[in-house]
Amino acid sequence: MKKHFIFMLFLLASSEVISAIEPTISSQDTLPVPNIPNLLFYIQRDPNSNTICYQLNLDKDGKLDNSNPVRAFWIRFHEGGTVKELSYIQNKFAYGLKVTPIGEGEFELKSVAFTGSTMYLRRDIRNRYRVFIHVNQKEYVLKRIFVHINGGSKLAPNVVYIELKVMDPDTGKVLTERINKPSPTG
Repeated sequence: MKKHFIFMLFLLASSEVISAIEPTISSQDTLPVPNIPNLLFYIQRDPNSNTICYQLNLDKDGKLDNSNPVRAFWIRFHEGGTVKELSYIQNKFAYGLKVTPIGEGEFELKSVAFTGSTMYLRRDIRNRYRVFIHVNQKEYVLKRIFVHINGGSKLAPNVVYIELKVMDPDTGKVLTERINKPSPTG
């Protein structure tokens, strides 16, 4: 699991691997979309529809919990949509986030599995919190990550490609980027 996530985040941070983002229809758009309030982004992967969600964490008064602004958890769609917290190992080594306040309601987010990829939680022009990433020197709103796995094992899956679904904050257009696994020779 950790190797699978590290590979995914390595690809996210690698400028040599990421090409131009283009509008496309993802073949993975048939998977269920989480319908939860304050969803920031989510991760889906083969071989099932279970989904890791990243949700804005609000306190009982509806204000951002500055000490823990993002809550990560599973929606187990193949178990009837059951919500489960990440296990300690999943949170600490695979799917959790390191959150650092950077001022004025903004936060730097780094994956615990790969700290080289930085995301930012901050308000957009409509005053809604979003997670922003940089791809090809442009900033996008992260919506979804899909990891296509073909074989391998639970600890060392064979990741074939990763799809990022992002939104251009200037136009609202949703774009998808497929990142293929680099060949072993280059």
